[in-house]
Amino acid sequence: MTDFQLAYVPIGVPTFHLESAQKEYEKSVALLNTLTDSVKSPSEMLLSVDKLNEFLDSINPDLIILQNITFANSAYASEVIRRFNCPVLLWTLREPVIDGGRLRLNSLTGAYSAANTVMQFRDEPLQYVFGAPQEEKVKNEINAVIRAAKIKKALKSLNIVSVGHTPQGFGFGRASDAEMLKNFGVNLISIEARELIEKAKAYTEEDVAEYLKDANNKTVGLECIPEKNRIDFARLYKAYAEYVNENKIGALSSRCWPDFFTAFGTPVCTVLAMLNDLGVAAACEADTYGALSMYIGQQLTNKPTFFGDPVSLDEKENTITFWHCGTAACSLAREDTGAQIGVHCNRKIGPTLEFGCKAAKDVTVFRIGKKADGKFRMFICKGEALDKPKQFNGTSVVVKTVNDAETIVKSSVKAGFEPHFAVAYGDIKTELTALCEMLSIEICEY
Repeated sequence: MTDFQLAYVPIGVPTFHLESAQKEYEKSVALLNTLTDSVKSPSEMLLSVDKLNEFLDSINPDLIILQNITFANSAYASEVIRRFNCPVLLWTLREPVIDGGRLRLNSLTGAYSAANTVMQFRDEPLQYVFGAPQEEKVKNEINAVIRAAKIKKALKSLNIVSVGHTPQGFGFGRASDAEMLKNFGVNLISIEARELIEKAKAYTEEDVAEYLKDANNKTVGLECIPEKNRIDFARLYKAYAEYVNENKIGALSSRCWPDFFTAFGTPVCTVLAMLNDLGVAAACEADTYGALSMYIGQQLTNKPTFFGDPVSLDEKENTITFWHCGTAACSLAREDTGAQIGVHCNRKIGPTLEFGCKAAKDVTVFRIGKKADGKFRMFICKGEALDKPKQFNGTSVVVKTVNDAETIVKSSVKAGFEPHFAVAYGDIKTELTALCEMLSIEICEY
């Protein structure tokens, strides 16, 4: 990804209280420089359209923070909008003094003028924040928008690979390359599962020794799996890892059953877990939109993201349990058990991962999905990962939701959401909301 650039554009006119405006300008620049090292700021407030255009000539932004340092008419916003197609965060300053005397900034009126102009030319919702640079809420809101804009830019450099097709009845995760590029800027690559299976079969035991050693170091009980399955797992691990490295893959969705049980004799579950720990978002059942969701969660938290089905509701605890057959990243395992190895719950072939995920005060459950008309939407739900052991064979996490769990389940089922969700370790609701607005995706908050 090329370097991210945030352009700070403080607009106004010289007829207001410039001493007050200068103080807000200096505090704003200082705040933005604490949030990112990618700020492009003018050397002075832009108090004329000519000054504005001179600064606009010098930038190539991925995000614009358009701030009414004082009131400015719509001509200023028009210049910005006609030149750039990147996300815009409109920042209104709080009036510094209310004493019955002069109106110092009149920033809020300027915001209405700018927003009205933006609305005329863009379908994408405008990002907006109100308040002074020293306010914590303002800092957090601006930071979330910056992080979302960085993800939007990162998606344009993302190679995501779909290994094989979705199983019968799992078409909700299937994506087309044109659709992925148009809506997210992502490059989708598709290969057949047999390509990686054949590649894996060609490796000798010596070829995969380091991969087997790596897995042994990250898991508990791999030695209990029959030797053939251990070696075949290591072969798959090497095949996937080399493909990912050679093709600069950032996210991956893989077909799993029945091919890897019937055609190879060893599941791919633990391979996907290893990739997740290596920073490659990896989803099973060839769910490409699930993998894309995982990638976003991983980028925003700098941690692997859990991927699973909602399988259990406890109304008294206000919890929803998310589970899958055993692909969770080893680093998500509870410390008292570690990343235990077992066999697949249905096929009784290993290795798969077998553990409950660790607790966390804040998690965000989300998913990029589609409505019946083909338009995209995102499910977003906040909660807490409870300190719970493994709930079923495979890997699981029990989430106590902020809102009523029973209502969440009933309403999301009725809304027709897909049965796979990402669970990110962290509160990233604000970032996800901003990203959805930047991508013109409907937000479905639960």
